[in-house]
Amino acid sequence: MNNLDKPNGALPFSEIGAYADIFSAETVIIRMIEGLGFRYYWATDGLRDVDLSYKPSEDSRSSLDVLEHIYGLTDMVMYALQDKEYPTGTKYEMSFTEYRTKTLLNLKKMADMISEGLKVSEVTVKINFGGQSMSFPFWNAINGPLSDAIWHTGQITSNRRASGNPFNSKAQVFLGKLM
Repeated sequence: MNNLDKPNGALPFSEIGAYADIFSAETVIIRMIEGLGFRYYWATDGLRDVDLSYKPSEDSRSSLDVLEHIYGLTDMVMYALQDKEYPTGTKYEMSFTEYRTKTLLNLKKMADMISEGLKVSEVTVKINFGGQSMSFPFWNAINGPLSDAIWHTGQITSNRRASGNPFNSKAQVFLGKLM
């Protein structure tokens, strides 16, 4: 069973299902989203208050702040896939559980939209920078918010290790499975 469709409200991406039979722009992006979802699922699984408040230095973000940023990155991509303009500077006020759940659900919805026929070559990333509307091809979503979300998920993994709560060693990112 593909973990993206678990029953009972379970969160997606505790494992990654089978890969596509063909390579296309869409199947590659879907797999990238699934890889991010798997990493994010396990990077955030079992975080404690001490992990969420951890900052590697005084002038850096806490892990909870990083989770807010990752959510915003997934929100930006969702706006693009829905052909809406993303307002930069958006602030979110949610609990850890809400950030985790909504981020994973955003990633699932992205993968679903693309697997249901959305052509990434036709997606435009629209952003409003301080009142100025700007548009970019989907390429910018790949090297921008999607790659940045992967980067920051690694930051959560490092922070949790430093705060004494390492990543589940049974989560095998190469296989996309819990061993």
